[in-house]
Amino acid sequence: MMTQMKGLYVVAQTPFAADGALDLDSIDTLTDFYFKHGAAGLTVLGVAGEAAKLSETESISAVQRFVKRAQGKPVIAGVSNPSVAQLATLTQAVTEVGATGVMIAPPPGLRTEEDVLSYYGAVFDRIGDVPTVLQDFPFSTGVWMSVPTMARLIERFPQIQAIKEEDIPSAAKITRLREALPRHVPILTGNNAVFLPQELGRGIEGPMAGFSHPEMLSGVYALYTEGKRDAAFDLFNLYLPLLNFENQSQWGVAVRKEILRRRGAIASAVMRAPGPRLSPLDLKDIDYLLERLAQSLAKRSQ
Repeated sequence: MMTQMKGLYVVAQTPFAADGALDLDSIDTLTDFYFKHGAAGLTVLGVAGEAAKLSETESISAVQRFVKRAQGKPVIAGVSNPSVAQLATLTQAVTEVGATGVMIAPPPGLRTEEDVLSYYGAVFDRIGDVPTVLQDFPFSTGVWMSVPTMARLIERFPQIQAIKEEDIPSAAKITRLREALPRHVPILTGNNAVFLPQELGRGIEGPMAGFSHPEMLSGVYALYTEGKRDAAFDLFNLYLPLLNFENQSQWGVAVRKEILRRRGAIASAVMRAPGPRLSPLDLKDIDYLLERLAQSLAKRSQ
């Protein structure tokens, strides 16, 4: 299934209740919200999903709930961990509860191509044939994987069935990857989707990103793949101010969760500590951006 990935794979938020407990009921409403707005699949336990703040038991519970609510639609679980043993344990658990596959980024500290190849060799020795998304996100991991290194990974490990590309300039790297990879694998892109139109122009299979308005991501993808490039750019540009506002690391996640709460997708916008809290002025900025977006969408529909 993962070799056929295409469309929007939303990077899902992890909902927490007001007291910081994992909110399983909101996982249900959030999953429904994502699929209602055009998602083809979900990516859970990502960086934006506050995965590092969950216990192993909570991580498994969250994946199980997303999988159950997705009703057969694909769910990719992030399992990245510098400890291969812990990564393997979580991988086994999430696949047992129905995850379609896992996403693995290289851990901080790898410095050479041989370091990267050795790490993934150790990983696949432990997890076997689990379908895997290779995440290239150097600004988070501190590991810069060259195109030749990624090509060698794809050649050596058939378990790698897709790439999440988040290096920049992303469009240029996507073109080089397409030319260098020894076999075709879907390439999806993150970076909060701020470069999505250009990446679609380089032939990606879709966005793997989070945004409080996933209908924009799925809409831009659909328009672009239908050959309606100008319409795709026009739709993207309507949402760009809000998209940029959310593109501010963990603080931006707080903004996204607040908007998702307002849209009825989750019950609470709480981020688990340590995490940012929005000020009254921040909330006013959100008010203004949402008002402007509503006005722009109203004009577009006239």
